[in-house]
Amino acid sequence: MSTAKSVRGKVAVVTGAGSGIGRALALDLANRGASIAIADVHEQRLADVSDELTALGVNVYTEALDVRDNDAWKQFANNVFEHFGVVHQLYNNAGIAGNHPFSREDDGSFERIIDIIMWGVVRGTRAFLPHLVASGDGHVVNISSLNGLLGYSGLTAYCTSKYAVRGFTEALRVEMLTEKRPVRVTVVHPGGVRTNISADAVEASKEAGNWTPEKDRRAKAYEAKYLKMLPAEAAKTIVDGVVKGKGRILVGRDTRMIDLLVRLLPGRYPFLVASVQRKEAQ
Repeated sequence: MSTAKSVRGKVAVVTGAGSGIGRALALDLANRGASIAIADVHEQRLADVSDELTALGVNVYTEALDVRDNDAWKQFANNVFEHFGVVHQLYNNAGIAGNHPFSREDDGSFERIIDIIMWGVVRGTRAFLPHLVASGDGHVVNISSLNGLLGYSGLTAYCTSKYAVRGFTEALRVEMLTEKRPVRVTVVHPGGVRTNISADAVEASKEAGNWTPEKDRRAKAYEAKYLKMLPAEAAKTIVDGVVKGKGRILVGRDTRMIDLLVRLLPGRYPFLVASVQRKEAQ
């Protein structure tokens, strides 16, 4: 497969586009000349981003979407194809966060995270893959995480889902290469990006009635220490990598350092991470 040289003139689909990396991806792609289809479960956020894209003069299609709904995915894919007549790129970005030790996390919470992050990627890829193949120049871009490279206490469901996204994406890439399908496949591992996903998790925890002053302190400390990259910078790194035809994109210095750590010390890194987490909890 030859590497892509530009996204200009391509039709790109972005999920979780109402905020954070998804919004930044949609705007970056639009500014490079792509036509955009955006989806998000938060309708007002989605409408705001749609207005931003329309102001740029790009062709945009907008649809509210719950990535847990397989039938909705199929309808969304059909609607996007009917609107544009072709689909070139799919950015599976929608996700949520979770911050519960496995020993104290209920099945419903764990399954919800898996359903949105992992199954959302699988459902989206299945719905759009025929259109991507038919375009003759398709590209699937699945957003994993730094936590698709490294395990972390309190993020068991999140890590499980992000590792699954990584495995699914890498296997799909081999499949497309083996079958010589005209579809590139890329897995993305962002590090600490300043998005709404952490704030949304906090709000969900408050609504569930299990928020405490100590959790608030730790959440604020975590955000200040680790969530430093702006979404626009992350999006630029991702789209630059897509344009270069990369199969694996590491976003941020923190992710590159973690990737190196895990490669050098695969058996030792859990002890190092546990030591750091114990200190942060003090």
